[in-house]
Amino acid sequence: MRRLRVLLVLVLLCAAGAAALATVERWYQPWMPASVGRLGFPLEHVAAVRAGAERNRLDPALVAAVIYTESGFDQHVRSSQGAVGLMQVLPSTAREIARQSGGAAFAVSDLATPRINVLYGCFYLRRLLDRFEGSLVEALAAYNAGAARVEGWRTAAGGQLAVADIPYEETRSYVEQVLHLRAIYAHVYGSRLAGGSSEIVGCPGSTDLCERLYEHVFVRVN
Repeated sequence: MRRLRVLLVLVLLCAAGAAALATVERWYQPWMPASVGRLGFPLEHVAAVRAGAERNRLDPALVAAVIYTESGFDQHVRSSQGAVGLMQVLPSTAREIARQSGGAAFAVSDLATPRINVLYGCFYLRRLLDRFEGSLVEALAAYNAGAARVEGWRTAAGGQLAVADIPYEETRSYVEQVLHLRAIYAHVYGSRLAGGSSEIVGCPGSTDLCERLYEHVFVRVN
């Protein structure tokens, strides 16, 4: 047991040393125990992540990776461009989603609620995946830089974009990071992120109450 503790300390020290030479996202390696990964990569609002992923046919590990990259799971973050919450949803984007889906009203304060913020973010990410014919690279690039820019890059590339084709360094790094973190979250939290059913995951109360809560994204009841 003592030898095991010493080995774990050595692993952590090596990881800390690697972190000094690389970004914090790159120090974790697949051979490390999941318990080590949990020290560096938080997972909060699991029910919201699973529900948003399930309702929009997304991998929950991907949703967690986007949240970590966008906000570090800090629901109070606001960007200089006005993006709000866990998935850094722009109020204009959420308002357009609500309008297109028949929502009667939208309030920016809605985005402060983690469950609602994640639902808007997941809905938008699914819409981007559909727009770019299932290309995860292009959808993530559009989530970061905007769909119109990605359309232009795609035209310039003469076909579907690879990560290396993205001309903006910030967006290229964003896509690389999300893809890397997706693998980490799947490895470290696979059992917590997996599971569920066609029912809404982790919603307290009756099924009708849960449905009303999640329909808030599409039809806001005043």
